[in-house]
This record gives sequence, C-alpha cells and structure tokens, in this order.
Amino acid sequence: MNVVGKIRAVRGLQAAHRPVLFDIALAVAVTIVEVGLLFNDGTQAVPLPIAVTVLTGAVLLARRRFGVLVIAVTVASAAVLAAAGYSPGGAPVVVALWSLAETRDRRVSLAVLAPVVVFLLADSISSPPVPIGAWMLGAYMQTRRRYVRAVEERAATLEREREQLDLIAAQRERESIARELHDIVAHSVTVMLIGVRGARDVLETEPQVAARTLERVETSAEESLAELRRILVLLRGEHAAETRPQPSLADLDELVAGYRAAGLPVRLETAGEPLDLPSGVELSAYRIIGEALTNALKHAGATLVTVRLDYGGADLEVRVHDDGTGTGEPGNGGHGLVGMRERVAVLGGELETGRAPGGGFRVAARLPIGEPA
Repeated sequence: MNVVGKIRAVRGLQAAHRPVLFDIALAVAVTIVEVGLLFNDGTQAVPLPIAVTVLTGAVLLARRRFGVLVIAVTVASAAVLAAAGYSPGGAPVVVALWSLAETRDRRVSLAVLAPVVVFLLADSISSPPVPIGAWMLGAYMQTRRRYVRAVEERAATLEREREQLDLIAAQRERESIARELHDIVAHSVTVMLIGVRGARDVLETEPQVAARTLERVETSAEESLAELRRILVLLRGEHAAETRPQPSLADLDELVAGYRAAGLPVRLETAGEPLDLPSGVELSAYRIIGEALTNALKHAGATLVTVRLDYGGADLEVRVHDDGTGTGEPGNGGHGLVGMRERVAVLGGELETGRAPGGGFRVAARLPIGEPA
C-alpha cells in the first residue's frame, strides 16, 4: 500500500472510531471532580447542586460541535451554583474552554477567553492561570493537529507527483524504445529488401553475386535479431552480460558498408579530430545517419550520398546529403524524421531537413557534446 493509501486508511479508521468513549469518560470524570469540589468543605450534599453539576457534565458531550454554547451553559451553571452559596470548582468551564481552543478559530476562542477569565476571577471560582493554561493547551493541540494534517497532505501530494513522474518516465522510455525499434527495423528491412531484389534479378545470370548478396542479407538479419533481443532485455529489466552494446560512431563504417552493398553509393567524410563522445550523442548520431541513409535508399534515387561528421568546439555536426530527385522523406505514416527530431531535442540540439539549395535532400543535425569525454 502506498503512502496515499495508508493516509486514507488511517483517516478512515479515525472517522470510524470517534473518541466517543473518551468524551463520556471525560464528562463523568469532570462531574465527579466538580461534585467533590462542591462539598469538599464539609457542606452536606443535597440533590439540587448535584443535579445541576451532572447536567452540566452531560452538556460537555456536545463540546466538539457546540463549543460556544457549551461554554455559555457551563458558565451559567457555575454562576447559579455560586449564587446559591456553593463553591463550584469551575472544572466544566475549564474543560469547555480547552475544547473550544482546540476546535474553533483562534479569534473566537480568544474572544471567549477574556470574559470567562473575568467571570471566574470575579466569582472567586478559579484564578486566571488555570483557564488561560487550559486555553493554551487547546490552542497547542489545534496547531499540532493542523501541522500533522499539512504533513499528511504534503506526503499525499508528493506521492501523486512521484506517480506522475513515474508515468512520464515510463512514457519517455516507451518512446525511446519505439524509436530504437523503428530505427532497427527501418534500416535492416530496407537493406534486406533491396538485397533480396538484387539477388533475384541476378540469380539466373550471376548466381555467385546473388549468393554473396544473400549472405549480406543473412548477416543483416542476424544483426537485427541481436538488436531486437537487446531491446527485449531492456524491456524485461534484465542486464545480461552477453547483451550487445548499443551502436556508436565506431560502427559507422560497418553501417555505411551495408548500404553500399545494398546499392547506395555512400561517401563518408570526417572533419576535425574524432573525440570520445557521450554515449547518448554517439547513439543519436548513428541513428540519425542510419535513418537518413534509409530514406535516401528508399525514396531519393540518389547516385551519391555524402555523410559528413564535423568535430569541432562544443558541438558535433552531422550532415547527410544526397543528389537524388526524391524528397528523401518517408511516406505517409513514416516516423523517421519525427524520431530524428526527438533525439536531437532530447540532447538540446538543432535539426534541419529539406531540399538542398543545389539539389537533392539534406539532413543536418547539431548535437551539443559539452566537454569532450
């Protein structure tokens, strides 16, 4: 059970077991004490003051709901007993004053306190420290109760916020996994599809070429399965030692070779001194290049695609430019460019895609790398 559930359970338990027995016991105890104070000087006990005291004690049972009225009744009872020549101890008045300070607004209880203290002092029922002390105790209990309630509400708020953050984190993780799955499937299936078509075209005339092409298709399929297994391991929350690491720019030559084998002429250029980059930047750059090459292979009809990495300053610049006549973009329902934008946005970078001024399609990403690793 979470914190919110526990708080609700406790509150429900408290609501179901109101301190009725405590109120009854308190009323009985106050009545007994007051009766004892009335006749502690040897005065003969008579029914009338006892009855008044018992009724006053019974009125205390309503102190939580009718605090001011109960104060008025207890004060009137003490005044009647004092006028009849008895010496009330003022216990019901003190208890009612304590309860009023505990349950009512501070201004209301303070407004009642002053005349009650004056009355008890004027009729020689009680000295001021006793009712003032009872009021202070009630005020403290009210403050304490409000503090506990505020802490409980804060804990409940924090619990709700934590649950919302967990949902947001889970949603982001699902989006990340969806991007990974899309990138893996889009790259591998495209390469395999082009390879199978090429092998079919030359199967009868050049069987050896077809065989080599199918071998590359087989290798691509195995790599895709390994990547998918890695994603499944992450989904299960497992961390197996044999899990294949995520691809990085060190695997870029292999990636480009795969597209060249599929019939897409790719030229890889590097400017600046290669650096050890954060893993998130490495993975995002690799995936952006893979998606751009996949789009060029499927849609551009290019005779040359240039991939350029520019290491310099606090940014890694990634450019993929083809000379094709297509849009270089996925068709309806495609998620490739959306995935690129999400990856770049997470890193706080910039992405530009569209027709290049000199023709063809261009993908340009700037990925902040901060301090080199």
